[in-house]
Amino acid sequence: MDGHLTHTRTDWAHFQPGAGAGMTLMQAHFTAHAFERHSHPTYAVGLTHTGVQTFQCRGARHASQRGDVILFNPDEPHDGSRGTDAGFGYSMLYLEPAVLQAWRDGAAGTRVAAYFRQPLAHDPQAAQALHQALAAAAQPQERLRAEALASAALIGLLQRYGEHTGDVSDCLDAGRDRMEQARDYIATYFAEDLTVERLAQQVGLSRVHLSRAFAKRFGVPPHVYLNAVRLRQAQTALLAGQPLAQVALAAGFADQSHFNRRFKGSFGLSPGAWLAQMGPGSRPWDTYIL
Repeated sequence: MDGHLTHTRTDWAHFQPGAGAGMTLMQAHFTAHAFERHSHPTYAVGLTHTGVQTFQCRGARHASQRGDVILFNPDEPHDGSRGTDAGFGYSMLYLEPAVLQAWRDGAAGTRVAAYFRQPLAHDPQAAQALHQALAAAAQPQERLRAEALASAALIGLLQRYGEHTGDVSDCLDAGRDRMEQARDYIATYFAEDLTVERLAQQVGLSRVHLSRAFAKRFGVPPHVYLNAVRLRQAQTALLAGQPLAQVALAAGFADQSHFNRRFKGSFGLSPGAWLAQMGPGSRPWDTYIL
């Protein structure tokens, strides 16, 4: 974490850069601390994880409970404090206006409002999408995935809770050559912490257009394809006898724990268990034992 602020044993806040330029992630828990009335020059979109967070915004008092989504527009005044003695824990994603503006792209089919019409939403589906984006933002070597999930979550929130009805439709055809170029670039630089911006620059598209056009062409977004390439490289290295920790880093994962999570998420078992079944000396029926 790049920042660490402590007030008491139960009050803490961590800040770190987000998936790309203009994005910052905050994770915090407060019991004693109360925010004075303030505003941010950025969008601030958050998710309450525990407890109750109360705040004054737009002339009304709001209470954000577990699973609720907080939606602050740039320069929108608000405060914040605990709603119960237990305090509250939450995550917040701060986005420069230019980031969100880039995600509102007619060519990409994301014609949504520029501002939120309300500061709080109880929406389990939107909360789950935002939770996945926030979790990815906190994971090293996942910037491609983190921005893709963040843009999808924010576009969905603006579509539902924007100042006017949003329209998310198919993107314009970006051409087969561009998409194959992006796919080949991922296959070449899979070990690096690729970003949507880097891929988009390679093919001359906006970031959100690249992501949506890639998914339309290949059936999965770029970050899912990247994960598949990394796992394929890792399987080859494991079968060649390379150590697990070395395989994890060479394939582009942050560490062995990160590698284990993504491997099990795709194959249903750990890399070590897979190797025991597929490596030299394994029995044919072992591959069916989880």
